[in-house]
Amino acid sequence: MKRFVKGMKGAYSALIFLFLYAPIAVMITFSFNASKSRGTWGGFSLKWYIELFGDARIMQALGNTLFIAITAALLATIIGTAAAIGINAMRRVPQGIVMNVSYLPVLNADIVTGVSLLILFVSVGIPLGRISLLLAHMTFNIPYVILSVMPKLKQMNKHAYEAALDLGCTPLSAIVKVVLPEIMPGVVTGAILAFTLSIDDFVISFFTTGAGVGTLSTEIYSQVRRGVKPSMNALSAIMFVVVLILLIVINIRSSKDNRQASK
Repeated sequence: MKRFVKGMKGAYSALIFLFLYAPIAVMITFSFNASKSRGTWGGFSLKWYIELFGDARIMQALGNTLFIAITAALLATIIGTAAAIGINAMRRVPQGIVMNVSYLPVLNADIVTGVSLLILFVSVGIPLGRISLLLAHMTFNIPYVILSVMPKLKQMNKHAYEAALDLGCTPLSAIVKVVLPEIMPGVVTGAILAFTLSIDDFVISFFTTGAGVGTLSTEIYSQVRRGVKPSMNALSAIMFVVVLILLIVINIRSSKDNRQASK
């Protein structure tokens, strides 16, 4: 009976993963289809990848996406790490309040965040474009960095910073030489997570970008409305593989950190 139940659980899990990833597998397969038809296989070909990299609009959107993702992830990591260190130094009640406030952007619906940022930018006179898009991506990335760094701050010896000050370090050098090396795995994880989320975002980007500053997600959406080209399969396949690699890196780092913490 136990073997039967175990087999049923395995079959159920396999069906779930099949339901989730079968469409992606079909999309990746047809990105190598020589035919334009999405219903018939015309042979193996790389022409849609060649056409993709020859598309000026897609390459411009890719450049905008990478610039926004890298810059937003870098700035969000710096601000989020500094915020996490400050929150960790608070007393218990203020710390709990600030952490709950930090959770709100994570739990909040993207469309609410996007509309709110749009109203804010219009109200203060920030033109919609690359700057507004960068600020928007920083805004929703910072809480994820804080949530990635806080567990590492909780794990480190709370007296290490004070000991560094007693040994002659300035507050800044104590943070750089003592605190940052201890929490660096969380900082790196937060940076990778911020980069991944920035590349993947559509809703907030749709509301906060301006004319001529499109990202890959908004460009794909605009082309889907006119009819999906086979090169979009190639683009989606590349994005899936990149995000998958980043998630694998995050999981490997998290597993190593957990093993080191348990030791």
